[in-house]
Amino acid sequence: MFQAKTGSSVKASAFDAGKEAATEVKRSLDSVNAAFVYASCAYDLDALLKGLRAELPGVPFIGNTSFTGVITPDGFISGPDGFVGLMAISDPDLAVGVAAVKKTDSAVEAGRQAARKAILASGRSGAPTYFYMTAPPGEEEYYLKGITEVIGRVPFFGGSAADNSIAGEWKLFTDGGVFADGVAVLFFYTDKPATNYFTGAYKETTDVGVITKIEGDRTLVEIDGVPALDKYAAWRGISREDLLGGNLLVQTICSPLGVKDRLGDLVAIRHPMNGNEDGSMNIGNNLAVGTAIIRMEATVDELIASAGAGVTALKEKAGVPFGAMLLVHCGGRRAGIGDRIEEVVEGIRAAAGDVPYLVEFTFGEYGYESDDRNTCGGLMLSFTGFPA
Repeated sequence: MFQAKTGSSVKASAFDAGKEAATEVKRSLDSVNAAFVYASCAYDLDALLKGLRAELPGVPFIGNTSFTGVITPDGFISGPDGFVGLMAISDPDLAVGVAAVKKTDSAVEAGRQAARKAILASGRSGAPTYFYMTAPPGEEEYYLKGITEVIGRVPFFGGSAADNSIAGEWKLFTDGGVFADGVAVLFFYTDKPATNYFTGAYKETTDVGVITKIEGDRTLVEIDGVPALDKYAAWRGISREDLLGGNLLVQTICSPLGVKDRLGDLVAIRHPMNGNEDGSMNIGNNLAVGTAIIRMEATVDELIASAGAGVTALKEKAGVPFGAMLLVHCGGRRAGIGDRIEEVVEGIRAAAGDVPYLVEFTFGEYGYESDDRNTCGGLMLSFTGFPA
């Protein structure tokens, strides 16, 4: 039977915080296959890992820094000196493989290496049933491409590391150590498939255009032959000046852009991050010329309600009892929600019931819809349930 237990700490000492969070989980589980861990970028993460290892020796774990806090059944966990949240999972019929690779060549090659290392670590052969991935913001699609080249089309979920101020202070970590640039994966080998609910929970507007020019992968230069910033400003009825620099990121939390998958089942949100003087926009995920792009909308009330509604939708989609849920929630949404975060806590708690869960806040979210087409997005929810 799949079981899980969460632990957390806001102790000032990162080492003590790691020990406290790990102690909470080991009291309740006879054995631990692996653990998800999310922590503050303010912590000495090497010391945190030492604290975790002191209480959970030999247990593989994986995680990253989270934006401002985490949520467990105990509530929103954050503190002035730091925070850590942990969810340990246990199932005698489950085999796992955790691997991390620092990027030295290309993101694609790092993804290939991570996949091979995870298979080796699992003691199994071939593709896993599903997998979890974490990476820094920037090249998530390419890490995924490398992994897919090794294992094929396998459902995945996860999110990108975050810090508290978009200052590039994010980190990834496994039981093998801490690093800033690369990829980490957790492969699951089981006969109990997980269920993922991946959504932006935004409404489509009638403001739609075609991407006619990009630079690199993530700079949107033109929509319908018009500077992207001007097109978006016209859609919103606001001035270009209001969208320059980091103003664009804030202005688009409740009105981002989206692209549909080939079946129309999923709108992957594309979060504009920076408005440039030349009228282009830096976007949080990869783009392609010739793709229709849609302006999306949601109120802050709707962003708050979407978390609890997402848990309910996840449970309905699965149709089976869960032993645990890992809930990846965009950090940008969390910023837009601000000091109303306790409403999110209560919505998730009411929808989850007695199922253990851990929520992290990310700068990029990964998931899939019913056709198992793996997708990276921003400003999204990627909620995953593990059957009991």
